[in-house]
Amino acid sequence: MTAQVSTQARHADTHQEEVVAQVRNHIGHLTLNRPAGLNAINLNMVRSLRRHLQAWSEDPDVYAVVLRGAGEKAFCAGGDIRSLYDSFKSGDTLHEDFFVEEYALDLSIHHYRKPILALMDGFVLGGGMGLVQGADLRVVTERSRLAMPEVAIGYFPDVGGSYFLPRIPGELGIYLGVTGVQIRAADALYCGLADWYLDSARLVDLDQKLDSLQWQDSALKDLQGVLARLAVQQLPDAPLAALRPAIDHFFALPDIESIVEQLQQVTVADSHEWALTTVNLMQTRSPLAMAVTLEMLRRGRRLPLERCFALELHLDRQWFERGDLMEGVRALIIDKDKNPHWNPPTLHGLDKTHVESFFHHFEQVGN
Repeated sequence: MTAQVSTQARHADTHQEEVVAQVRNHIGHLTLNRPAGLNAINLNMVRSLRRHLQAWSEDPDVYAVVLRGAGEKAFCAGGDIRSLYDSFKSGDTLHEDFFVEEYALDLSIHHYRKPILALMDGFVLGGGMGLVQGADLRVVTERSRLAMPEVAIGYFPDVGGSYFLPRIPGELGIYLGVTGVQIRAADALYCGLADWYLDSARLVDLDQKLDSLQWQDSALKDLQGVLARLAVQQLPDAPLAALRPAIDHFFALPDIESIVEQLQQVTVADSHEWALTTVNLMQTRSPLAMAVTLEMLRRGRRLPLERCFALELHLDRQWFERGDLMEGVRALIIDKDKNPHWNPPTLHGLDKTHVESFFHHFEQVGN
């Protein structure tokens, strides 16, 4: 998932390298270079990133890797979902190849043998989160906006979301995945989705210090030393910290319908506005996508990383035909009428058996 890339933006980005790679002072720098499209990632970019990372993992002159996005708006606003929609509509296999290769890239980042520093400046959505959550050092700025917003287009939070979301303390990750809400730097640190905060104005200072770094200890410790002089690891007043008791209560309820029903009944003053906003947001989301997401995240909490990616791929292979993704993309990206006809249209139409059917036979896959 999912960046809404305009036709103009796609053409504007075709005249330049979509991934810029260079090595400076023993650091491999990878820059997603589609700023007009908010650095949305496509299959060519996935392959380029994988190729460079593989080469650098075997190069003794490269000690570490830095990932970033071009421009000031986004690290990566997700996958180029329009190209996947077009692939499915035309009977092509691009949408199948993309997920297999994207997940393989994300998994390789989790297991990468050298430290990866991810500069999460601007939007970090969907597929962008998949690129950074396996990194050793994840840096946010005041411009950072993190989310797994897939349910907004009738999809589910993939790219390892079934692993990293349910491992956030309490039910915070369930809340983020089921609602698709965006969070900022303080909440990203509070949730453990980022490690360091740095003002965006100081990213230039960080680059200068990396270029002049005298390597002494392990590469990871040397990078941590640079960040310790420029950045902080906590910010005050994370909004989710105050909301945590309410989130832990409501998002531990058995199903989506129960969550929404009880949120609608909240009258306590300090929770009422949040509950109302959450309900209103959830009522715009695909009921099926939210229900499958809830089940996926709860299963993912008990699964190792590789099996989480396998579970997401298992769902992917059914979702273009059986899920709400194609209708969500049509309504929000193609026709832009912002009036998706979800199936079922409301939470009351959800069938538990239908939701569970998406997970049938998964235990037999890949064992």
